[in-house]
Amino acid sequence: MAASRWIQLQIEVSRQYSESAEDAMLDAGAVSVTLQDAADQPILEPGVGETPLWDNCILKALFPSSVNTDVISTDLKVSLQSELRWELLEDKDWSQEWKQYFQPLQCGDRLWICPSWTDAPDPNGINLLLDPGLAFGTGSHPTTHLCLRWLDQQDLTGKTIIDYGCGSGILGIAALLLGAEKVIAIDNDPQALLVSRDNAQRNNIADERLITCLPEAIPTGSTADVMVANILAAPLIELAGNISELTAPDGLLCLSGLLESQIEDVSAPYQVHFDFDALGIEDQWARLSATKTRY
Repeated sequence: MAASRWIQLQIEVSRQYSESAEDAMLDAGAVSVTLQDAADQPILEPGVGETPLWDNCILKALFPSSVNTDVISTDLKVSLQSELRWELLEDKDWSQEWKQYFQPLQCGDRLWICPSWTDAPDPNGINLLLDPGLAFGTGSHPTTHLCLRWLDQQDLTGKTIIDYGCGSGILGIAALLLGAEKVIAIDNDPQALLVSRDNAQRNNIADERLITCLPEAIPTGSTADVMVANILAAPLIELAGNISELTAPDGLLCLSGLLESQIEDVSAPYQVHFDFDALGIEDQWARLSATKTRY
C-alpha cells in the first residue's frame, strides 16, 4: 500500500447541525468536506433554489497527514459535541476518485449513457455522453432508467419530442440520438436549461434541434409526437391538463418520477385522453406509458 498523505475525520450529525459542522471542519484546516446519507433516506428532485439534505448526515473531512489530530479533536469536540473518528487513507488522487462510481450504463438494446472519461463499451451503439452535474438526471436513478429504456424501444425517427421537466436534458438528448427530429426541453429551473444546452453541445446536437424554455415560454402551437415527463407525482397530477394538451393526437406519453403506490392517482387525470400500456417497474418506482386516443 502506498504511504498515506491524507487522514480523514468522520462524524455523524443531524441535518440542522450539518452546516455548522462543515464550517468547523473547514476552519480546522480540512481541504474538503463531503456529506453522505447516514440512514438510506431518498432525496427526490429539489425545487428551484433548494439544497435538500438528509435528516442524518455523515460528514467526512480530508486533512493532510501532517496536522495535529489531538489539537483538532480537542477544538472540534467543543463545537461539534459528536464522536470523532480518524482514519489513514491510502495515497490516491482524491479529486478523481469519485469517478469510479459513474460507469457506462446500458439503457435498452441500443442506448448507452457514458461519462466523458470512459470509453464507450459498444462503439456501434448509441452513446450519450453525460457527466454528473447540477441538474437531475444521470441515467442511474430508476425513474430516468425506466424512461430511457422506454425511449430505446420506440421508433422516434423524424418525430417531435417534448421533455417536460428536462433536468440535465438526458431524455431529450437520448431521443435525438435515437432519431427524433426536434426536442422542446422545458424546465422551471433556468440552470437546468443551461445544463441541457451544454449537454446537447457535448453530444454534437445542433442548436436548432434542442429548444429550451421555461413553462411560460413554450413556443405557440407546440405539440409533441412523444411527450416525456420524469418529474414527481404531485406535479404530474397538477400538470395533467397542460401535458395532455401539448401531446398530439395519437401521440405517445411517458410519465415517471412516481412510486408504485402513486400509479392510480397519477394516471387518473390522464385517462380522459389516453389509453395506458403495460407498466414499467424498477425498485418500487413506476413508469407509465400511454397513447392519446381521445381528443
